[in-house]
Amino acid sequence: QVQLVESGGGSVQAGGSLRLSCVVFGYASSTDCVGWFRQPPGKEREGVAMVYIGTGSTYYADSMKGRFTIARDRAKNTLYLQMNSLKPEDTAIYYCAAERRLGRGPPCTINEYAMNYWGKGTLVNISS
Repeated sequence: QVQLVESGGGSVQAGGSLRLSCVVFGYASSTDCVGWFRQPPGKEREGVAMVYIGTGSTYYADSMKGRFTIARDRAKNTLYLQMNSLKPEDTAIYYCAAERRLGRGPPCTINEYAMNYWGKGTLVNISS
């Protein structure tokens, strides 16, 4: 069983930065994908980025490219999301998620319906 625990959310002003962390408890294979999704208030959940654990290859939703950077530290079993130049529309609950790929290679898909495990989320609030 895999458990994901997010941290690092908070309130910052527009233009600021935050780094989210997600610790992965339990076994995560090198062929699995882990990543971030977010759900703004009153909106549907959307994908942010994924990383293929084995190679560290990264994949971003088109709208998330440029300001967000995903990375994983295998030694610490931790996933990160560095968010820069934050905007009020980035306000959301950010979720960490993992997909069991059962040996399949990359690329990762940024599809919430493909995820097998979810964290409880961490709130990011960006004020103007």
